[in-house]
Amino acid sequence: MIEPAAMVREWLEADGLGGFASGTVSGVRTRRYHALLTVALTPPTERMVMVSGFDAHAVTPAGRFAISSQRYLPDVISPDGASRLVDFAWEPWPRWRYRLEDGIVIEQELFVTRGAPRAVVRWRGVAPGGGPAAGLRLEVRPLLCGRDYHALHHENAELSFGAAISGERVTWRTYAPLPAIASRSNGRYRHEPCWYRAFTYAEEVARGLDHVEDLAAPGVFEFDLAAGDAVWIVSTGDADADAESGPARPALERACAYAAAERARRARFATPLHRAGDAYLVRRGAGHTIIAGYPWFTDWGRDTFIAMRGLCLATGRLDEALGILREWAGAVSEGMLPNRFVDRGAAPEYNAVDASLWYVIAVGEFFDAAARAGRAIDERARRALEGAVDAILDGHAAGTRYGIHLDRDGLLAAGAPGVALTWMDARVGDRAITPRAGKPVEIEALWLNALAIGARRDPRWRAILERGAASFQARFWDPDRGHLSDVIDVDGEPGRIDPRLRPNQILAVGGLPAVLLDEARARRVVDVVEARLWTPLGLRTLAPDEPGYAARYEGGVPARDGAYHQGPAWPWLLGPFVEAWLRVHGRHARAQARARFLAPLLAYAAELGHGHVCELTDAEPPHAPRGCPFQAWSVGEALRLALDVLADVPAPAPGGESDGS
Repeated sequence: MIEPAAMVREWLEADGLGGFASGTVSGVRTRRYHALLTVALTPPTERMVMVSGFDAHAVTPAGRFAISSQRYLPDVISPDGASRLVDFAWEPWPRWRYRLEDGIVIEQELFVTRGAPRAVVRWRGVAPGGGPAAGLRLEVRPLLCGRDYHALHHENAELSFGAAISGERVTWRTYAPLPAIASRSNGRYRHEPCWYRAFTYAEEVARGLDHVEDLAAPGVFEFDLAAGDAVWIVSTGDADADAESGPARPALERACAYAAAERARRARFATPLHRAGDAYLVRRGAGHTIIAGYPWFTDWGRDTFIAMRGLCLATGRLDEALGILREWAGAVSEGMLPNRFVDRGAAPEYNAVDASLWYVIAVGEFFDAAARAGRAIDERARRALEGAVDAILDGHAAGTRYGIHLDRDGLLAAGAPGVALTWMDARVGDRAITPRAGKPVEIEALWLNALAIGARRDPRWRAILERGAASFQARFWDPDRGHLSDVIDVDGEPGRIDPRLRPNQILAVGGLPAVLLDEARARRVVDVVEARLWTPLGLRTLAPDEPGYAARYEGGVPARDGAYHQGPAWPWLLGPFVEAWLRVHGRHARAQARARFLAPLLAYAAELGHGHVCELTDAEPPHAPRGCPFQAWSVGEALRLALDVLADVPAPAPGGESDGS
């Protein structure tokens, strides 16, 4: 049997358009985001949950047995399918094995196809001695909705239970403005509409959010598993329309073709981590972008440019990298790039000081990667990227939104009341928890590295770079604490500092092209970060002995937002940290760094993350995964470490020992 702790682990299948399927090993949906079919109406945004899931029962001569489970109010699991789950595997896609009381085993697998909003579910029955199980039938009841993926669905008179049936195809349109839900199966459909009420989602309860939902159940599919495998293909609109002329292909033949194509596509990835990274690369219009995380993030500026260095540059996916950079180049406004595109209607949000600077870093590293690969860059594309870099540097130097401007010391000042402009951007109501107005240490590291990239083509940035670099070394070092201050000129007050030990200073030594400290100070920064902030799955966002330290990320919204950057560890920060560690210890220490710092992260991805890495973890053991369960920059930095920073050292097996080479 599967251990109870494993039953709540989550899996993800993404379609490359911003849509996805996700759930738990047990099959019990614990989040509003868990669904069989979530589609992006305007990829990668306007995500809608179309099919939340299904109830399934196996019928044998010995009786009727559930192989699915739901949680209902007040806290009741029904039916009892999870009790029959004996095995789960996530390669090459999620697969479950249920053992019935009479010894029959039901195998279930589920995958999403790349490039189309389509999910495929397949069941197989195996008798105790092997082979087909005589008299075995399967009943599957779809659970539909048609809601924004952040919302919840409730019984209402507007939902349509109407079904159009044509051979193996059954089509529902729950709400007129939405695309139709198209279903194909090799089973017999019986229309039997009803509401299933009062589902409750445990993770939403834990997060202090609304958590009760009603779903529409239009009918039941009945399959003869004794005669062969059962398949159910669900999609939206014309995603599963016949491309060929002549008779439509049977559902089983379609499912086999989709599975063969997906299996071949997934086999082309070098490792499961490579394949996990592919889930975040999606289309935006005619270009590309990166989903910051599943299930609730869309594409965010800083996340995109941090993540693409691992997801694209380290993996050699230069075409996608260029597509992403070109797509975002068109969004520069007043020298800034948006921190995020909202889901629907509203204008992009320009409220980050670091997103645009990370873009400049990404452009510089893209050009370097292209040169190493002997890749010629189309002149039109080059001008677009260089024009965006120039606009960003000019805009920041001249001054732009939220008080962002070049100060006399060559450093970048930024800040506005109540606004958090850096990656430490949590808020409780209208209050920014870590506003960090003034001159944050990682913003200066980004700014100086961006100036160095700009100075490659335009020497006017050189003088500002030299002045800023001198100011950085003179003003950020705290000799009493032996590390860098987190912010200087706090709230625009000259000389006022925030000396708290946070991980942001690591970017002055690692994670960016240039090191901004002399060798002795760089070593002291790395040593203090390793001693007080490092955990096996990331860097703490605040040292344990600092006021306000939070060891756990849990509770309702105010509690979680208040703790977000006050202690919890973030896996993406391991990329800059390990690079800094190598820079002060020497490249000969790569095997040691891989065994000590990368192996635990790869073990997490393999054993707990189902190929992925989460957004953050608790600051203290056992470092429980928290936040968004599938995060792009966490996966991206793991890839950058494995393929770039720690290159030329054989990767240990997850949880294993390095060979010491």
